[in-house]
Amino acid sequence: MNRLVLAIAVAALAHVHAAFAATELQFWHSMNGAAGEEVNALAEKFNALQHAYRVVPEFKGSDEASLAAGIAAFASGKAPHILQVSDSGTAAMMEARRAVLPLYRLMAEAGEKFDPRAYMPAVASIYSDSHGKLMSLPFDSSTAVFYYNKDAFRRAGVDPNQAPRTWFDVQAAALKLRESEATPCAYTTDWQSWVLVENLSAWHNEPIATRDNGFGGGDAKLNFNAELLVRHIGLMSSWVKSGLFTYAGRGSEGETKFASGECAMVTSSSSAYTGIARSARFEFAVSPLPYYDEFRGAPFNTIVRGASLWVPAGKKRAEYKGVAAFFSFLSRPEVQADWYQRTGYLPNTVAAYDLIKARGDFDARPGSEVAMKDLGRKTAAHSRGLRLGSFTQIRAMIDEELEAVWSQKKTPKEALDSAVERGNALLSRIERDRRKR
Repeated sequence: MNRLVLAIAVAALAHVHAAFAATELQFWHSMNGAAGEEVNALAEKFNALQHAYRVVPEFKGSDEASLAAGIAAFASGKAPHILQVSDSGTAAMMEARRAVLPLYRLMAEAGEKFDPRAYMPAVASIYSDSHGKLMSLPFDSSTAVFYYNKDAFRRAGVDPNQAPRTWFDVQAAALKLRESEATPCAYTTDWQSWVLVENLSAWHNEPIATRDNGFGGGDAKLNFNAELLVRHIGLMSSWVKSGLFTYAGRGSEGETKFASGECAMVTSSSSAYTGIARSARFEFAVSPLPYYDEFRGAPFNTIVRGASLWVPAGKKRAEYKGVAAFFSFLSRPEVQADWYQRTGYLPNTVAAYDLIKARGDFDARPGSEVAMKDLGRKTAAHSRGLRLGSFTQIRAMIDEELEAVWSQKKTPKEALDSAVERGNALLSRIERDRRKR
């Protein structure tokens, strides 16, 4: 009899445990290293605050690898509950409407408090549909800024407290740096397509593509081979010839050259600040991107680089409630402020921005406030960003063509014309495939 009672008690306990077991939520992401550790820390904090859900982060490789894994999982019916997708993959996710649950619907159906106006406009616009409704949750965000070595400026006789305002100011500083041999390299850049093509175009409200840079429809065509970029890439080409511009590579190699003291100026991501501050053995400053003041109204606003969190369709109601609760947690001002403090990624909500200012956190990382102000400048038709299919591939095409300019194999106009032609051929194939579906 005792054994029977014991068996019944064990079965009852097992049933209770199953009833109260946390609902597991898979979170696929593409953040490795220290950033990946911070993603794990976010999940652990959320899991500790409640016991109904358990978020399980899983690193799936690069942005491209993570998106490919997500698409394959969608097709097989084994998608995670949350998928991080880079900004360049947003257009593809927008097209897959039946495969995803939009953020605004997720939060409404789960009964979570959600106000899209809480998000920074320049961030929200990237991930919103044509009606202004947020389709995914903004996650890691950064924008382009200008860094310069104040010690090198002093050695070259350039005012270290006066940041170069225009590109011709940068040229004047670069000439003095070269003449004084203050550093081996005057200027370099990271992420050349994103900085020198995408952000520079937005900064001057010049189009990258028709149809409002792709926001107006999938049949957009690239058209950035116009006056602004022909002029700017021409200036950069002349700098390469005269030794004022050193091409470092397609990624963040320029940041390394700047942090080591090799290059005195770099255009890079606002999120590079943390790494530069950790490595640099000199005084440096951060300022807005230089611009051309003859372009009317410039500067406008810079654009976001980063990723957002998408939710696949077809999950259980209880699972969606857990995802919505996790998203509400991620949107808390104090959580976003801590995420900024630990990673350098910009806050996505106005409340988080205000909290960071109130805490004085920008005093320790002033470059971030520069970035926030640049994102918050006046937005116009061509400065809100872009939404084009397969843009990762288009960026690679732009990189190839710019490298042909730096190596003096093509003129700036030839390279930009070729980048537009190649990119439009790809966009046409994507549009044909879309219409067939």
